[in-house]
Amino acid sequence: MSSSPIKFSSLDQPLFGGALKGDLVEYLEFVADRFVPVLAGRQLSVWRVLRGQDPFMQKNVPKYTPSFVRTVEVWAEASHRKIRYAVCDDERTLMWFANQRAVEYHVPLYLGDHFGEDHVQTHMVLDVDPPEGAGFDVVVGSALLIRQALADAGLEGLVKTSGAKGVHIFVPLQEHSPDDVAAATRAVAARAEKLDPSLATTAYIKDEREGKVFLDSTRAWGATVVAAYSPRLREGLPISFPVPWDSLGDVKPSDFTIRTRFDGDPWTSLMPALQRLPDDLVAEGHTIPVARVAAMHEGKRRKAQREREK
Repeated sequence: MSSSPIKFSSLDQPLFGGALKGDLVEYLEFVADRFVPVLAGRQLSVWRVLRGQDPFMQKNVPKYTPSFVRTVEVWAEASHRKIRYAVCDDERTLMWFANQRAVEYHVPLYLGDHFGEDHVQTHMVLDVDPPEGAGFDVVVGSALLIRQALADAGLEGLVKTSGAKGVHIFVPLQEHSPDDVAAATRAVAARAEKLDPSLATTAYIKDEREGKVFLDSTRAWGATVVAAYSPRLREGLPISFPVPWDSLGDVKPSDFTIRTRFDGDPWTSLMPALQRLPDDLVAEGHTIPVARVAAMHEGKRRKAQREREK
């Protein structure tokens, strides 16, 4: 850590889910040497829990942010304003966020200060999201469908618990445009769905999923994802943790919490080598409508239908 360490305050205060602020600080100190490289070079969004308040997401850093925290200004098209993001490149910055009661850490899938068509996405990500009340076994089964679809395309991914109900599957990539990565992600999800349509679905609209596991292919372009090793705002503060494929059926997300101590760096050791996306996979994906856009059009169609039926 820096020669000017963070002065922590109120470590005995309750934080969230039965944990104290000190528990969070202790965990982030333990994991910092492996966690910082996951966050480094990426615009950081955090979920904070201030005493007596509901959790809130912070993208724009506060005015009192110290000068040692590197920040970048990005124009946000949705809100039509500049947002000053923090970039967590060192342990001192991470521990400052810990002292700010920042629990969850979310990063984009690209490196650098600004996102554009010429940007390189470092990973393809698929999010496996189970229906309400489902067991983790259906998540495992659906993740294995994605693993098979990837293998059929000559690709290999790493799986990590999301820290909530599902898992994320990461495929490290050589240089590809964001549009091509997004297309390939849609194609993998569609191929996985075809392997067992009774278990998994790519339906973006919830009421069309029929109680199946959702294979979410929308983690593309400027989307963010919870970082490996990040705690989550759930009871007991579980963490998002990389798991060997052959152990996935023997674990559940709650097995890994801020009180878990582990050796090594499974995010690095389990991550496959950089891969190129097959041309046929990309081409197939470009024929599949973007889920959010398709859902928007479907929503407009349904609204128009209701208006006509009045």
